[in-house]
Amino acid sequence: MATAAQASVISIGSVLPEGASPKPFKRVQTLFNTALPESGATLASPVNGAIVRWRVQGAVGGPFFLRVLHPDGKGGYEATGTSLGATPADPGLQTFSTNMKVQAGDLIGVDPSHDTDEIGFATVAGASFASIYPTPFDGSVHAPSESFSGEEISLSAEIQPAPEVTTIAPASGPVTGATLVTIAGKNLNGATAVTFGSTPAASFTVDSDTEITATAPKSVRPGKVDVAVTTLAGTNPNTRFDDYVYKACVVPAVRNKPLKRAKKLLRRRGCKLGHVKKVDAPKPGKVGKVLKQSPKPGRVLAPGARVRITLGK
Repeated sequence: MATAAQASVISIGSVLPEGASPKPFKRVQTLFNTALPESGATLASPVNGAIVRWRVQGAVGGPFFLRVLHPDGKGGYEATGTSLGATPADPGLQTFSTNMKVQAGDLIGVDPSHDTDEIGFATVAGASFASIYPTPFDGSVHAPSESFSGEEISLSAEIQPAPEVTTIAPASGPVTGATLVTIAGKNLNGATAVTFGSTPAASFTVDSDTEITATAPKSVRPGKVDVAVTTLAGTNPNTRFDDYVYKACVVPAVRNKPLKRAKKLLRRRGCKLGHVKKVDAPKPGKVGKVLKQSPKPGRVLAPGARVRITLGK
């Protein structure tokens, strides 16, 4: 299977203005921006997804750790994730790769390893940052220890949004599989898996950030399943727009039924009447009724499959 170009990302945090000056942390604490007034700056994540890269400027020492902070709505922040340590090669702009889950509304912070470690601070009117001391354990909630105004930390991150599915076309197909299905949506580049219910697609190709072509797998039963696309940023939320319906002929029991009734049952179950063989009825009560059928009841076949019957005459 082929994948397309790299998924689109959203930048959050500082715009990393020129003129940032390295300053020491003074103690091992988490620092995070709380206001970024510059045009184009986004303080908090606007989406659910995954942080794929983070950047610092003016960082000296380390290793440094990126931290995800989730506001609790009461003035505190829950520490929800911490990256692996990264050591800058020099005080210039440094970029580090990572894979950290993030929710809409989350902020990013940075932890040092030593109180002498430094990071860039830029003087910006209207900017502010805060600290949490000591650095929190993941899962714990803390109010800021201190707040500072007039400066921002030179820290930013790139978020890959979670995938979204908006349409499935065609929205149905036979249980035998092999139907080519176009999955449309957003943030689909970099897809690592496509599933129909709990079954992986027979194959899939990422055509663009908004489209995937998948081959539906076989299904053991008819009915509705959810189509899910997974990237490193997560899996699309389950909505009515990602439904795919498997159609089938589920062979009904038509033995001892009159021919008219048998036809109705076959249509209702997605089947068709096949060859009708007429034989002498073994007794008067069997005249005009189905004596035998093939395939047997309960078989799940492609929609429109024909059922052969033997009819008493």
